[in-house]
Amino acid sequence: MGSRNRNFYNDLAHRYGYGEAAELIQAAYLDGRRMDAVRAVPDALVDEVSLVGSRDRIADRLQRWEASGVTTLIVAVSDLPTVRLMAELVL
Repeated sequence: MGSRNRNFYNDLAHRYGYGEAAELIQAAYLDGRRMDAVRAVPDALVDEVSLVGSRDRIADRLQRWEASGVTTLIVAVSDLPTVRLMAELVL
C-alpha cells in the first residue's frame, strides 16, 4: 500500500467504506508483514472490485456490472481457459 502520506489504493478503499481495513493493510504492508496485509483485505472489498468465482457467479456479477453502466473491464488472468471464459462472457 505504498506511501503512508499519499496512496491511491488506500484512498480508494476509504472511499469504498473500508477505511479501517485500509489502515490495517497499509500498516502491515509497510511494516513488512505482507501476508498479514493480504489477510486483512476484506472479502467484500474484493467482491466489489473484481469478478471471482465460478463461471455462473462471474456471469451473474458481470451482468450486474453491465447494468450499472460500467463500460471498461480490465481482465488480468494468467491462464488461457480463463481468458476464453471471459471472452465468451463479454463478447
